Amino acid sequence: MNELERCYRVLELEPGASLEEVNQAYKDLVFVWHPDRMPQDNTRLQQKAEEKIKEINQARDRLRHSHRTTAQPQTAQSQTRQDKPQPSYSKARYQPPPRPHYTYQPPQSPYPHSSYPPPNSSYQSQSAYTQSSNGQSTRGHASSSNHSSSQSTYQSPPPSSSYQSASQNSQQSRANYTSDFTPPPRQQKPDLSGTDLSGQDLKEKDLSNRNLSRANLSNANLSDAFLHRINLSGANLHQANLFRANLLEADLTNANLTDANLIGADLSGADLRGANLRGARIGVKDRVMVKLTGAKLSGAIMPDGAIHQ
Repeated sequence: MNELERCYRVLELEPGASLEEVNQAYKDLVFVWHPDRMPQDNTRLQQKAEEKIKEINQARDRLRHSHRTTAQPQTAQSQTRQDKPQPSYSKARYQPPPRPHYTYQPPQSPYPHSSYPPPNSSYQSQSAYTQSSNGQSTRGHASSSNHSSSQSTYQSPPPSSSYQSASQNSQQSRANYTSDFTPPPRQQKPDLSGTDLSGQDLKEKDLSNRNLSRANLSNANLSDAFLHRINLSGANLHQANLFRANLLEADLTNANLTDANLIGADLSGADLRGANLRGARIGVKDRVMVKLTGAKLSGAIMPDGAIHQ
């Protein structure tokens, strides 16, 4: 077996398949083996999925290269364009521009040192000139009797009225917001139990956590739909298309899945007790392509007609 045949075998294709078939097979297998779809607590399956994805990528790249090299020759103009030397781009590491440097400037005092204290202030220094009883001026500290009168009587100006009004408005608006605001009520999803949805196109619809017990979904298209933890107990899914549907931890007890398409579906942790899967498609040839990790299958009728014990 040569390398190309091995790559076709990895993508589950026959040798000589077209590039479109290669791309489609790659998408299908990546969806099935993506590590995010594996249980996070199962290290063995996570490692196996990563190795499988790596092998699928290598096979897809090799077959794409093979298809390009065997394609029809290009025109002279396109060939000439390709022969032109292409500029080489060095993988230079991105250097962000330097951040601007800001120097902190302290706020200026409303009273500069040259004019402080204010000229109209009644401030008196303790060491100022005092006049004695005989009318002569003497310099020195004031006596204890004049100490209280020599202290400063300067008072800071009152806060601005505009600042007070802005602060009061802010507090008032905050009080109104906290008192008047009420969160909107959560919208309850309607109960769809027993609903007739036969033949409906529900592709890629999100029906997670919905109640569709005993609903009629025969011949419905549910491919790539999100059905996480959905309640489908006793539902009729005869010939329904569940290709690559997400049915994690879904309730499928006593559901009718006869002749349904389950290829690529994820039924990890799903409850399939008593479900009828007779004639359901679960893989290609001898390869099972349905995830049943942790699924409950006691009493379920499997595609070959046997009852799972």
